[in-house]
Amino acid sequence: MSIYTFTLPDIGEGIAEAEIVAWHVKVGDMVEEDDQIADVMTDKATVEMEAPVSGKIIAVAGEAGDIIPIGSMLVEIEVEGAADLEALEATSADDIAPETAETPPATAMTPNQVIDNKKKPSSNTVDSNLKKESEDLVAQAAETDVMAAPLSSQKILATPAVRKRAADLGIDLAQVKSLGEHVRHSDLDAYLTYASGQGYRPAGASQKRDDETIKVIGMRRKIAQNMAESKRNIPHFSYVDEIDMTDLEDMRQDLNANRGERPKLTMLPLMIVAICKSLPKFPMLNATFDDQAGQVTRHGAVHLGLATQTDQGLMVPVIRNAQDMNIWQLAAEIGRLAEAARNGSASKDELTGSTLTLTSLGPLGGIATTPVINRPEVAIIGPNKIVERPVFAENGEILARKLMNLSISCDHRVVDGYDAASYVQALKHLLETPVLLFAD
Repeated sequence: MSIYTFTLPDIGEGIAEAEIVAWHVKVGDMVEEDDQIADVMTDKATVEMEAPVSGKIIAVAGEAGDIIPIGSMLVEIEVEGAADLEALEATSADDIAPETAETPPATAMTPNQVIDNKKKPSSNTVDSNLKKESEDLVAQAAETDVMAAPLSSQKILATPAVRKRAADLGIDLAQVKSLGEHVRHSDLDAYLTYASGQGYRPAGASQKRDDETIKVIGMRRKIAQNMAESKRNIPHFSYVDEIDMTDLEDMRQDLNANRGERPKLTMLPLMIVAICKSLPKFPMLNATFDDQAGQVTRHGAVHLGLATQTDQGLMVPVIRNAQDMNIWQLAAEIGRLAEAARNGSASKDELTGSTLTLTSLGPLGGIATTPVINRPEVAIIGPNKIVERPVFAENGEILARKLMNLSISCDHRVVDGYDAASYVQALKHLLETPVLLFAD
């Protein structure tokens, strides 16, 4: 027997430490080479750690949420035979890269077996009537397609915590119905409710839920820290104005009708063009503020952060040099970055270095928002939902117009209220006169 110490490798981002997001093994578990053992997070990228050797886990470094330095022990593995540990320890960390996690290789179990795992009765006391009733429930599930047959080749979208919980319960995630794209804890709860004989109720159905204490770790902790720092250090103020988007929406529909093979336009690319065209006269908004040095950097290029909601939380991928892109290039880049953020493949460079952020809730946009500034930036722009409302024309005629409230939050240490209001008026002029977006 020999002991192999697997240290947390340098993943190539120049970082000094990483956070343990989830464990997939515990002391005493047997692992095979390349088995997933843990998820760690560096900045905003989650990396899956795999076992470099086969053996028995005899020690792990801390719990989920702990931060450990690069080069320190992650796990110790007891290896049988005279393994060439020196060769193994020389293995490069270049082979370790983030990837989309598959469904855990847990053996699929029927609801009957899930109950047995949770509360294992003696074989001498099994009630034959209960057993028959459980078998009938499984047959009924198969007939009504409540739980689909496992699809081994299908990637099931779920967080590491959900995958681990399903693996611990012996549940194949392919059998769990979900109202959204991702399987969540509530979907597992609904599955187990059915397994207990109370009837399957999908997530969102009225049902009693037990209290749940969740440790704030990983991406959620990063978001919490950043938001707290922003509100603690930046004196925010917000300004909201109403913009008539009717003509711009008509132009967008015309452009889409003649786009050919180019990507379909949402309102965001057009809005980004307007933002970039109006910024040169308001350089104080495309800026970052260094608290320690007490200086503001007014940036010439617009590196636009695009707030994107993911299952892990809010991420802000960056459109580099947005001022140099046309609407079709912006549409393609928005789609690429949003997908990279959602599937966890976005690089560190794609998630840092923004000079101004645009945050949009799309159809959920509401009446007005007061977005929190993405520190160390000094401003964030938040378009809200477009709503058709009656408007009085100058001749007294009532017209139906598509109106949108646009919000901006600014750092009052750097941006005066007059500057923010003047900028929104300039932006409003471009959006309400969309032909100017394509004028030199």
